[in-house]
Amino acid sequence: MTNPVLVEVLRGAIVESAHRGAIAVFDADNRPVWEVGDTTRPVFPRSAVKAIQALPLVESGAAASYGFGNRELALACASHSGEPAHVELAQAMLAKAGLDKTALECGAHWPSNHQAEIALARTGNLPSALHNNCSGKHAGFLCTCVHAGIAHHGYVRAGHALQEMVRDAMQAVTGAAHGADERAIDGCSIPTYAVPLRSFALGFARMATGAGFGPERAKAAKRLLSACMAEPFFVAGTGRADLALMEAAPGRIFAKGGAEGVYCAAIPELGLGIALKCDDGAGRAAEAMVAAVIAKLLHADETLAAKLIELANAPIESRIGAKVGSLRPTAAFN
Repeated sequence: MTNPVLVEVLRGAIVESAHRGAIAVFDADNRPVWEVGDTTRPVFPRSAVKAIQALPLVESGAAASYGFGNRELALACASHSGEPAHVELAQAMLAKAGLDKTALECGAHWPSNHQAEIALARTGNLPSALHNNCSGKHAGFLCTCVHAGIAHHGYVRAGHALQEMVRDAMQAVTGAAHGADERAIDGCSIPTYAVPLRSFALGFARMATGAGFGPERAKAAKRLLSACMAEPFFVAGTGRADLALMEAAPGRIFAKGGAEGVYCAAIPELGLGIALKCDDGAGRAAEAMVAAVIAKLLHADETLAAKLIELANAPIESRIGAKVGSLRPTAAFN
């Protein structure tokens, strides 16, 4: 099955590029609300599922033991931009467990925020693992290990007790098998599992509603999504799409992107979960897709829908800042 074109890129009035993809919108009873393209095809969710991966941090009691609030929990679900506030908070989370950056096994890279990158370069220092966009997630993993009395060395490897906790949570929440046949390695060195797109949509509908969960998991899921919606800067960073989407309707939209054009989202008031994949891995197209999907689902709120449609039709600018084109969701969203 060939997925349809979901986003076109205009330069002037002419279509210059096109992005195909698939979209799944499900409720917590595993009923499809809207599907476009092949949603049964396995995809790697990458960072879009960090909120599910953070469940053991809350369910183990580690988050409460270390006094983590909304910012720490949002950072545990984040792909942050490496801005000073992100780096400092990741460091503080580790300190609560008696650890420092040397315990992180995610690797280092330069901040994705350009100003933070320049500021760090001017100091003459190289980035550390704290600047890794996944350092908050890994800090949460390490805090879970220390609180639970699990040896944390090698915590990124498949088969480690921590990764088994994460895998079990992913499997239970999505209802899809997360076994060796589905497994590969993510950019931050932890296992990632390819499962059908519709399974992630179901998973986030469950995260938003608690349906199908026991009381403790339902409470933990609500706590994590609420923290992300309350502190979206710590989920992403300055100028990022996740931040713009969640700030468009505070407390009403959860959205989290992942590498290679993946997005997961939830609309708690509707009890719906969303998962999508841009086939060619383009992040700009995935951002337009998720904004268009949420605008479609929340069309009754005309003011909010207009904000989201504006985000979906992001401008293409020249080097001097002049608008020379735009992204445009296709008629598939009508």
